[in-house]
Amino acid sequence: MAPQQFTGTSPDVVVIGGGPAGSTAAALLADKGHDVVMFEKAQHPRFHIGESLLPMNMPLFDRLGVRTEVEAIGITKLGAEFISPWHDHTSRFFFAEAMDKSFPYSVHVRRSEFDELLFRHAAKLGARTFENHRVLKVDMDAGKGGDMRASVKVKDASGNETEWRPRFVIDASGRDTLLSNQYDVKEKNPRHASAAIFGHFRGAKRAPGRLEGSISLFWFDHGWFWFIPLRDGTTSVGAVAHPGYFKEHRKGASLDDFLMQTIALAPKLQERLKDAEMIEPATTTGNYAYNSKFCRGDRFVMVGDAYAFVDPMFSSGVFLAMNSSFEAAAGVDLWLKGEERAAAKQFKRFEKVMKHGPAMFSWFIYRITSPAIRNIFMNPRNMWRMQEALLSILAGDLFRDTPVGPRLLGFKAIYYANCLTILPQAIKTWLWRRANLKKVADEKVAGAVYLQDQGARSESA
Repeated sequence: MAPQQFTGTSPDVVVIGGGPAGSTAAALLADKGHDVVMFEKAQHPRFHIGESLLPMNMPLFDRLGVRTEVEAIGITKLGAEFISPWHDHTSRFFFAEAMDKSFPYSVHVRRSEFDELLFRHAAKLGARTFENHRVLKVDMDAGKGGDMRASVKVKDASGNETEWRPRFVIDASGRDTLLSNQYDVKEKNPRHASAAIFGHFRGAKRAPGRLEGSISLFWFDHGWFWFIPLRDGTTSVGAVAHPGYFKEHRKGASLDDFLMQTIALAPKLQERLKDAEMIEPATTTGNYAYNSKFCRGDRFVMVGDAYAFVDPMFSSGVFLAMNSSFEAAAGVDLWLKGEERAAAKQFKRFEKVMKHGPAMFSWFIYRITSPAIRNIFMNPRNMWRMQEALLSILAGDLFRDTPVGPRLLGFKAIYYANCLTILPQAIKTWLWRRANLKKVADEKVAGAVYLQDQGARSESA
């Protein structure tokens, strides 16, 4: 049956942003028969970083009905490999060895193709989708004392402004964090600050055979690199480091030259790229980690990066974004149907999910440059199934009944014991990290300020 056709400027829901979070929420609610309008500020396909997905994305694709299409544009990712300049070997992890063996793989995708696929899918299910439409402002109180509808001001590519009056607003604006900024509730993460520079290469040397699609992580003195193979032969390579590194070391170099200079600090990565060609200009993005003081309010929710974002080390971004939209859409659907008690219960679950996901990944991210955690990742052991639990977390298995909690406590105990065995080195790393965080706070370093050239492409959600 064809989806119902809606018209007018008073929909049930306005979704701000046409990335994975917004498209997921729009598709789910439109499929329930609600009048959904989704605004995307750019035109699909558009560039975006974050090409690596998690195994727990796959059941979400099943529920959306897009798994076959996503796999068709992706390259199979069986696991991850960790490569350290302080170790002679490569440490490999396979998702098939997690506690639940039912999710043995994921995929890497070009985000321009992937995001457009989800956006068009939402339209097929009945969402009214608009590209090149930027939401300027949301007034949740516009209908107080009346019909209780919000006011959403939108500007199109020609400069024309329109007003929309939805019953509910879903902020999926990504790193634009529209509502979080509007309510002045966005907070930089005080425990983590990073910036990134990245590019796409043709001809990079990949892992052999069936391991070709593995994501590779290379440590270097100032942070870490990602190495993400894509289906068309392109490889995404990026460096993540504290903003002070970029400020102190760039010294007037072009972005392309600075990326290559940074790659040279990781000889094993440089070897993989010795015959490769950078096919697009280097791109930058500033301070990664932030969160908002709340993720929902009266007749609105913030999903995905519009609420919070953590360092991309474990490829959690798309999964957390899409999963948050599933939880949010369930609550919005109940609310629109007038089932207020059930909706309130679901929104409480939504809040719990929004806080739990980033917290699980963040514990590892805060410590990933420490010698102790590096030693554990490079010399893994499955004592008391702790390695299986770690793989479950890295696969995104955070919101089910998989018993990772007790094993994670055991993993943390081993980490702290390991710190004691290398106490001077651990203290030195802690002081170094603390000094960098203080420098960011004192100087209000924004990462990308030290990276962007005039006219350089900068990535945003």
